[in-house]
Amino acid sequence: MTDETAKPWGGRFDEPTDAFVEAFTASVGFDRRLYREDIAGSIAHARMLADQGVIAADEAETIVGGLEAIRERIEAGEFEWRVDLEDVHMNIEAALTQEVGDVGKKLHTGRSRNDQVATDLRLWLRGQVDAIAGELARLQRGLIEVAEREAETILPGFTHLQSAQPVTFGHHMLAWFEMLHRDHQRLLDARERLNVSPLGVAALAGTTYPVDREATARALGFDGVAANSLDAVSDRDFALEFCSVAAICMTHLSRMAEEMVLWSSAQFDFVDLGDAFCTGSSIMPQKKNPDVPELVRGKTGRVNGHLFALLTLMKSQPLAYNKDNQEDKEPLFDAVDTLAGSLRAFADLVPRMTVKAENMREAARRGYATATDLADYLVRKGVAFRDAHEVVGRAVRHGISTGRDLGEMELTELQQFSDAIGADVFEVLTLEGSVAARDHIGGTAPARVRTAAGEARQRLERLTDG
Repeated sequence: MTDETAKPWGGRFDEPTDAFVEAFTASVGFDRRLYREDIAGSIAHARMLADQGVIAADEAETIVGGLEAIRERIEAGEFEWRVDLEDVHMNIEAALTQEVGDVGKKLHTGRSRNDQVATDLRLWLRGQVDAIAGELARLQRGLIEVAEREAETILPGFTHLQSAQPVTFGHHMLAWFEMLHRDHQRLLDARERLNVSPLGVAALAGTTYPVDREATARALGFDGVAANSLDAVSDRDFALEFCSVAAICMTHLSRMAEEMVLWSSAQFDFVDLGDAFCTGSSIMPQKKNPDVPELVRGKTGRVNGHLFALLTLMKSQPLAYNKDNQEDKEPLFDAVDTLAGSLRAFADLVPRMTVKAENMREAARRGYATATDLADYLVRKGVAFRDAHEVVGRAVRHGISTGRDLGEMELTELQQFSDAIGADVFEVLTLEGSVAARDHIGGTAPARVRTAAGEARQRLERLTDG
């Protein structure tokens, strides 16, 4: 081996790594995105070593200066990443020795790539979680704004994708908000377990040097240190937990996307998604395709797949670190990128979505959506619910045969099904009367929607301020 081809760990090897194996085992092609975190961790480690008397103070500052210079070169696009140096860690360490001389070789004292990569990954994911939480909050605020604006806009509520009961569009937007609020809570809860430092436990058993793990944890903004060295280097629960949160959140976004796709179709025509979020057809000039929600719906599958990939990756690993763990990064990186991009797209789209209130109202009027209101009316008149259900079913059958909604029938027509029906029945057969009657916590009455939107804003502020 020459100095150029020798590995930092190559002392016990007699021949160089096979070229194919070198490329097969390298991770620098994807883990280079951890460079900021790798340098931050190395700076904290170097300064701690100096504070503990393991290296001299001036050596530590030389190392820090070299690392900062390397960071500037990377960010300027002037850094050469080498596959033969395997990963982001060895690339930076080798460049450091070139930058500052033999003192750079002292940086790795008291640590291993095992605790180094675990630290880098936690630092990186923490920053991504914070950015994703910001996009989640932006989308939630957009939903609240739409809910307040459309608190009185009526559309059919569906079960089995059949018209069921009238609701307000604002109420529907707040249902989306609740899904995302749980996601937001799960994300912040996962962040607490994520924000623990493995740095200083070295390969698996700890180190004989007098390291101060609490000091490096504080310097890097961690809430504490991992309690067990074996677990610290091998744990990837934080990646699993994030991907679980991401999969659930993407599932919610997919459900939202499905409704956007349906609502923007000519058959529903409830909303217009805006030209900025759609594309056309190469052959059909009339087409306006809802590409953004369709892609979000499709991308949900890849995030679900990443969760399963990581679960499978970890299921058979004995303690402590194994090379398998190199395979944690690409699924995690893509899950982060996919969720962040999907949230950004929807946070931009939702507030700009045009609501077609008249089309929604007409759809609600056509679907016998006030049938339950008529049954409730009869119950209040003393009719047993099962009998009321039968009465309304016959009235709906009559409406289907005559092509009219319940509210369009004459009083005498309705009375042929039950003599308990009086002239006041039309107060409950209007769409507005139906939604206004659901005036309780969690109900769709416009007044309740406005109150719920205000409370949702307060809950979101408490979550983001906390």
